[in-house]
Amino acid sequence: MVMSVATLTRSERILGLIPAKGGSIRLPRKNVLPLGGRPLIAWTIDAARASGVVDRLVVSTEDPEVADVARAYGAEPLRRPDHLARDPAGVVDVALHALDALEAEGDRFDTIVILLPTCPFRTPEDIRAAHRLHRDRPDAFIMSVSPFSHPPFAAFGLDEVGLLKPHFPEYIGRKSQEMPAAYRPNGAVHVLGAARFRQLRSYFAPPLVPYVMPVERSIDIDSAADMREAELRLKMEGGPAWQ
Repeated sequence: MVMSVATLTRSERILGLIPAKGGSIRLPRKNVLPLGGRPLIAWTIDAARASGVVDRLVVSTEDPEVADVARAYGAEPLRRPDHLARDPAGVVDVALHALDALEAEGDRFDTIVILLPTCPFRTPEDIRAAHRLHRDRPDAFIMSVSPFSHPPFAAFGLDEVGLLKPHFPEYIGRKSQEMPAAYRPNGAVHVLGAARFRQLRSYFAPPLVPYVMPVERSIDIDSAADMREAELRLKMEGGPAWQ
């Protein structure tokens, strides 16, 4: 069951932002491709609405189809300039544009929650928990992460003649449990104070507090193989328990 946006009691005003351009290189049109019978972006919209955290939920896009899907699932499309849908523009530029555009309408936000549509298995509780971390540490940026499936310290690269060369030679031959714990950003949730975000123009600025998510909820869809893995997980688990 999907709750309405902003059911939590609080004084801060919170923007939920889903950046979703129409084009993508590795998996064309991925934000509107079907996953479990729904467009990929719909999974993020549903989780954001059910979380009760955000006061206004917008999908930043330049693409009419993405905008139509956003409306159909209860989010508000926000038209971004075409140059923000092409490299080298990134999430920071898109988020700053959203804050500026909405403030120009007279709507000002204390906090911004950024939710990438490529992480469909985050839950409403993930969003609520990340927001609670931010309320405890308003000076910090919150970033969701998950453990690496394989320790990155065992990685090899290629040298100038094409031979294997360890990136971290001090860890070669060690067992995985002897290597430091390592986490990767999964794109599920970023919670940022809007004023500090505008000042620093980064969502990786310290102090950076982790919200750790399990690997099974941290799939990040960037390729056809990722989409197949997500479909397989849905078939095995029967869909997310929170819906």
